[in-house]
Amino acid sequence: MTPPAAPLLGAAWRHALPALVLVLLALLGLYHQTMAAMVGIWLRSDTFAHAILVPPITLWLVWRLRHRVASVAPRPQPWLLAALAIAALGWLVGDLAGVNALTQLMLTALLVLAVPAVLGWAVARELAFPLAFLFFMVPIGEFMMPKMMDWTADFTVAALQLSGIPVYREGLQFVIPSGNWSVVEACSGVRYLIASFMVGTLFAYLNYRSTRRRLVFCLVAIAVPIVANWVRAYIIVMLGHLSGNTIAVGVDHLVYGWVFFGIVIGFMFFIGAKWSEPDGNRNAALPPPAAAAVSGRAAPMALHWIVAAATVAIAAAPHAAAWQLERTGAAASAPALALPDVPRWSAVDDPPLLTPAFAAPSAEVLQVYRQDDRAVTVHVAYYRHQGYGRKLVSSQNQLVSSEDRRWNRSTSGRRGVEAGGRVVEFASHELLGGRTPGATVRQRLDVRQVLWAGGRFTTSPQVATLLSVAGRLTGQGDDAAALTFYVEGEDAAATQRVLDDFLREHLGSFEARLQVARSVR
Repeated sequence: MTPPAAPLLGAAWRHALPALVLVLLALLGLYHQTMAAMVGIWLRSDTFAHAILVPPITLWLVWRLRHRVASVAPRPQPWLLAALAIAALGWLVGDLAGVNALTQLMLTALLVLAVPAVLGWAVARELAFPLAFLFFMVPIGEFMMPKMMDWTADFTVAALQLSGIPVYREGLQFVIPSGNWSVVEACSGVRYLIASFMVGTLFAYLNYRSTRRRLVFCLVAIAVPIVANWVRAYIIVMLGHLSGNTIAVGVDHLVYGWVFFGIVIGFMFFIGAKWSEPDGNRNAALPPPAAAAVSGRAAPMALHWIVAAATVAIAAAPHAAAWQLERTGAAASAPALALPDVPRWSAVDDPPLLTPAFAAPSAEVLQVYRQDDRAVTVHVAYYRHQGYGRKLVSSQNQLVSSEDRRWNRSTSGRRGVEAGGRVVEFASHELLGGRTPGATVRQRLDVRQVLWAGGRFTTSPQVATLLSVAGRLTGQGDDAAALTFYVEGEDAAATQRVLDDFLREHLGSFEARLQVARSVR
């Protein structure tokens, strides 16, 4: 006689659920430093403060679905151990590169993948949205900030001009008759966008049944905060202009921004509620009918524990590798970096006009080379044994901060230079000095920047990071550097010729010195 389905299900869940809980606890224990770093960002960053609500909301969403999940027989999926191994490897890459966003994303992926691995696809399908929602706890999205700052400046300047106010713009700074304004990180709207998308996604899931309506509302939750931030920036400038800069400045600037954003988002949800389908998830919290059959056949009880043990072993492997690589890297000596003597150019002690900001380099050299009335300044920031506190690619490493008042980045682009029988691409920037009362001429710098990693030049931060990690994994070291060359002058054509000639003739000498520093460990 075939036993009833319910007792079979109960026995399976009595093994499957403890196995999953132990796996999740083991993951949080093994990756506690990554989790602590993520929580630290939630607590100190206004942009990601909303993420602290994601774990409790996820638990609540799972609780709503508990009866539907209980009606499914858990069946482990051992083949998903391969996906877990890829996520663990991704965490190792992020840890070696010191990229918090990658390590935190991979930790979240491990937590999510553990569910279908231990419980099976049928259970994971019932929990698809709560599992996907968990990714909102990863503090990622600041990479959008530069582009959104540009868009905000574009809209604000255009709107001011349409309002009849004359505007003079240089990069992210602009001048109107009543004063100077600039678009900084807080004005980008990234924090509004991320918060709106998270809340909008949850609203769509809870209020709509159809996938189409959910997707449309999620797109609205992306578009509305972007446009609202543009309008907010315009209103702030207009309030300051019309009031003689007595309101909408300083702290008021941020307060008015959040008030305006709250009104806009509230209106968005009010409109969205008009098309709600509240019956879509009503049955999620109800127990299944007593006569309903349990879907699927339970897996052998031992299989849950086997998959759980394999998951923990996979998750522990990158920690062992990171520990061994840390021991090897810690024994490396500090780099001995020296810039070359350049034929027909004299190394002089002139004070530099600009020192690029690079945090905690292993070695840093700045030198001014002069030939007659021409001067080229060279800055090299060299990194070895990179990690979270010292790395080449970091948001802290900038040519000029958006809040810098001495230099303003006017234009940026790419420019290739033929050197040593190859074309090396540089990031090209034009910097203009701050306005001095009574001055008729402003200082101007023509700047070239390039990254060096794995023994090659690149302008891509991502490529430089991957080359550094690859060198670390293959035992060649993760040595990398950022090279900055700049010339002062009003004539753009003249400064470009000076830089092109200097790099064409002497870039090879600088590269040779980098190779020497890399080889001495």
